[in-house]
Amino acid sequence: MERNVDLRTASRDVLIDIITRLQAANALLEQRIAQLEGQAKSQNSRRMPGLKPKADGKPAQPKKPRRARRQGFARTRMTPTHRVEHAVEQCPGCGTQLSGGWTQRTREVIDLPQVPAEVTEHVYLARACPICQRRCIPKAQSKGVAAGKQRLGVNLLSLIAALREEARLPVRTIQWYLETVHGLHLSLGAIVGATRKVAGQAQRELAGILERIRGSPVVHADETGWRQDGVNGYVWTFSTPTERYFLRRGRDKAVVDEVLGEEFAGVLVSDFYAAYHHYAGPKQRCWAHLLRDIHDLRVLHPKDRRLVRWARAVNRLYRLAADFTGPSAKQGRTARLALEKRLLALRQPYLDDPSAAQSKLCRRISNHIKSLPRTGYGELFVFVAEPEVPPDNNAAERNLRHLVVSRKISGGTRSHQGTDTKMTLASIFGTWRAQGLNPLSACRQLLSSPQL
Repeated sequence: MERNVDLRTASRDVLIDIITRLQAANALLEQRIAQLEGQAKSQNSRRMPGLKPKADGKPAQPKKPRRARRQGFARTRMTPTHRVEHAVEQCPGCGTQLSGGWTQRTREVIDLPQVPAEVTEHVYLARACPICQRRCIPKAQSKGVAAGKQRLGVNLLSLIAALREEARLPVRTIQWYLETVHGLHLSLGAIVGATRKVAGQAQRELAGILERIRGSPVVHADETGWRQDGVNGYVWTFSTPTERYFLRRGRDKAVVDEVLGEEFAGVLVSDFYAAYHHYAGPKQRCWAHLLRDIHDLRVLHPKDRRLVRWARAVNRLYRLAADFTGPSAKQGRTARLALEKRLLALRQPYLDDPSAAQSKLCRRISNHIKSLPRTGYGELFVFVAEPEVPPDNNAAERNLRHLVVSRKISGGTRSHQGTDTKMTLASIFGTWRAQGLNPLSACRQLLSSPQL
């Protein structure tokens, strides 16, 4: 539509033409608004979180009875720790005394005894030598009994730390449990102090975890939100199959340098967040994130045939790479280069086409598949050449789940000291969990061992 047309003096034909074009533009805009509103309703539902959609009203079909097994199976009984025999002492008919007998049936009852807290008073006696008159006082021997100069024993400290971190219980719930089950009343401050004591004793263990992560050939990294005293921040995780390390910082690249240090030369597995870009070593980007973004794009543009064909081709290429099992490292490197070339060819037609819905994703692929100066290869097919590297970052996301659930319960931490305690406990208990250790026993061993 011409902007300089004077509508007051324009002819009838010109006005009709302007109205026709305005109606067409208005129809396109209404169609676009309806499309965007539909996307907003599907992506950002205003329903209550956790509320399931209504059922369709159809009654549930009755379940078919389970087919009878050919052979019955009974629950395996546990080894009894206590045995109680029940027998009739006199015949109910004639009153004759009965003795002996045989086992007619047995019944297993599993129960927990009510164990009250045990308070031990350690008395140190001073004795005088009758010859030299020297006064002799025994040294305090608290190894395996108490950690440091405090009244809470190793077993109690370990239980409080395990309930707080492994069971994710609030402090008041721990207080209730100790008083209800064990008859022990501790103040909230004493329980918080117990967790801080365990975290303080674990500093050497924490340093060992960080050192082992830096020496690992593959490290997974991810981050999630964490509030401290109402201020937003981020918890970072750096992990291996047997180690977990957590810390709260900002969301910038300095965190990667702080944790990995200069000595780390392994493969860093992460998503596409920019804080990982500067790491000069080999990187494997998460294919799960890329394929998820491609899927979301297809949902937004279901009628875009070019996008559908391109998405299917990328998915086929990924499955081909995931199924590759080369017998030698040389064949793995050759396959990696071939896959990179094919992916570059797939992204090339849409790289500079602003009308293509996948142009932004194609630019991302181009940025992360180009050869890097130090490694000589890209960041999407490292897992093909190195079998110990996974194609996704699901391991790091799973490692964060325990903290995410804890965040939903508590909402975060209140102080810097509380955050440090939380991150330390999350690191050591997460490491014990990854190694298949009993966290309660491992915590007892930590507190019982001498700390340098």
